[in-house]
Amino acid sequence: MGLERVGWELMPLEGVGPLRFGMDSTEVAAVLSGMTELRRFQADPSFREIRGLEFGTGMAEPAVYAYFVEGQLFRVAVDGVRGPQVMLWGRELTGCVPADLERFLLHAHDCGVIDVSYGPRGNPGTNGLGLVVRVQEVAGGVVTRPVMVGRSWADRCTDDWEGAIPECEWVGRQWTYPGHSEHWPPPGHTPNWPGWQPPF
Repeated sequence: MGLERVGWELMPLEGVGPLRFGMDSTEVAAVLSGMTELRRFQADPSFREIRGLEFGTGMAEPAVYAYFVEGQLFRVAVDGVRGPQVMLWGRELTGCVPADLERFLLHAHDCGVIDVSYGPRGNPGTNGLGLVVRVQEVAGGVVTRPVMVGRSWADRCTDDWEGAIPECEWVGRQWTYPGHSEHWPPPGHTPNWPGWQPPF
C-alpha cells in the first residue's frame, strides 16, 4: 500500500514491539514514541471495567489500540492501515491480504507449530500465541488487523462470545465465512447495547 511502517516483533503472550502486557497506561504512553493519546473509551458494553486507549500519529490518525483491565494492559490491536507492521517468525501480520495470512497460519497448524481455531464469527487465531486476526475495510477491500492478548487472557481468545477480547474489536467487517454475514452486527440486527456505542 506504499506506507512505510515501523516494525514491531510479536513476543507471543508477553508483548508486542515496546509494549508488555501488564503495563499501566502511563508506561504504555511513555514507550509509544511518536504517538499521542487520541481518546479513551469504554470497550465493552457488558464489562464497564475494560477501558480502551487509542494512540495515533500525524493528523490524529489511529494506529494502536491498547486495552486495560484493572489498570493493566491485557490486549493490543494494531490498525491495518496506519499501525506498526507486526512481525511473527519473519512474517508480516499487519495490512496483509487475509487469505495469504490465513494460508500462513494454516501451514503452521498443519506442521504442528500452532493450533489454529475459528471463533463463532469466523475470525481465525491461536490461543497458544494469544493472537486473533481480524479484517479491516480499506478502499480496495480488506486488510488484516492483528489483535494480541497476554498469557493470563489467552484462553479462548479466538472465541468472540466467551474470550477476553472486548466487544468493540468484534464490531464491523468480519472474516469471510460461508453462511455468515460479513458484518457484525448483521444488517437489520439491533444488538442489546443499552447506552453503548462501538468506538469505531
